Amino acid sequence: MKNLLQIGIEVNSGSTGRIAEQIGIVALNNGWQSYITFARGFNPGKSNTIKIGNKVNIYAHVLQTRLWGNHLKASTQATKRLIREISLIKPDIIQLHQLHGYYLNLEVLFNYLANIHIPVVWTLHDCWAFTGHCAYFSLLNCNKWQSECFDCPQIHKYPKSYVDKSKENFYLKEKLFNSLPNLTIVTVSDWLNGLVKQSFLKKHHVQTIQNGVDITKFYPHKDTDYLRKKYSIPNKTLVMGVGTIWSESKGLYDYIKLRDLLDQNVSIVLVGLTKKQIDKLPQGIIGIERTESIDELAQLYSLADIVLSLSYQEAFGLTPIEGFACETPTIVYNNTALPELITSKVGIITETGNLKQVNDAIMEIIKKGKNQYSTSCIARASKVFDINVKYQQYFALYEKLLAQKV
Repeated sequence: MKNLLQIGIEVNSGSTGRIAEQIGIVALNNGWQSYITFARGFNPGKSNTIKIGNKVNIYAHVLQTRLWGNHLKASTQATKRLIREISLIKPDIIQLHQLHGYYLNLEVLFNYLANIHIPVVWTLHDCWAFTGHCAYFSLLNCNKWQSECFDCPQIHKYPKSYVDKSKENFYLKEKLFNSLPNLTIVTVSDWLNGLVKQSFLKKHHVQTIQNGVDITKFYPHKDTDYLRKKYSIPNKTLVMGVGTIWSESKGLYDYIKLRDLLDQNVSIVLVGLTKKQIDKLPQGIIGIERTESIDELAQLYSLADIVLSLSYQEAFGLTPIEGFACETPTIVYNNTALPELITSKVGIITETGNLKQVNDAIMEIIKKGKNQYSTSCIARASKVFDINVKYQQYFALYEKLLAQKV
């Protein structure tokens, strides 16, 4: 029996954690064993799980990143313990996901991976792998990553540091990530694929496998009225945004500004906010904390009339397709990977930051009615983004790599 080991920060929690779980299910359905690592963000699933480090380890890693910029070199002992686990499992394929996040020593890990004869597939969910510091640079239109990072304008943003080691870390990443002769890179969008081919990772084989949606969990729910009572949502047209971490780049301030333009018969609900963020919301916007309940999230999508994604940078954008699966049309900004998700039958693309266009798009969908989009939304989710199609592509890639190895 073949073994798949996925290395990531979450399991069956958050977007990347759910993706890892779903890929693991595909492997299990094909007769493989599946193992998934996590440092935080855990929900029981079908795969075997491996815990990396603990809270003390994470806090120490954060401290080393803040004070010395050592985001790539902390968590040494936790990583060595993981390597011992890998040696015991003897995986046939190692699948990497999000490797940043204060839980791995990447110098130790990649030195190990470079010396074993196991095919490695690395799914990039953002741009961090080929920059000296940041996970995204589109908001600032920074192109230093194409040649050499230095004087990072985002050094005080995640992964925040008081020391600018962007140049040193740029070259360390280039050395480590190009040291694997058996590395295949998967990007979750064509937009990200194009960036990788301009970066120091371009020598590797790169292919796109878009993220998928589980249509057995995300589907139209009819009995959603109780949610209005639970979260005090008025009986008005509902525009909803969903995020794991809300920030300026996620468009949080644009939702707040949009509130002043919208008709009073339209409500805005934002899902995934912190308590602190909810307390600061203006009147007319309802905040809901992050939920680990997929069922409730699907019900919220079903309750909404429009899913709104005002993000300034997305490597993919899972929110719109989860909305499609629940019959709900979407409006997105015309940037990064978001336009790849949309057709005129399922939503509207607006100019980034143009809230008047967003308001007009909302009114257009309201005028047509959600029902005019429902059939097309369901069809796009099931025909284009069904996980049973998307994540089978990973298994086909694994089989191909193992055949080449022989």
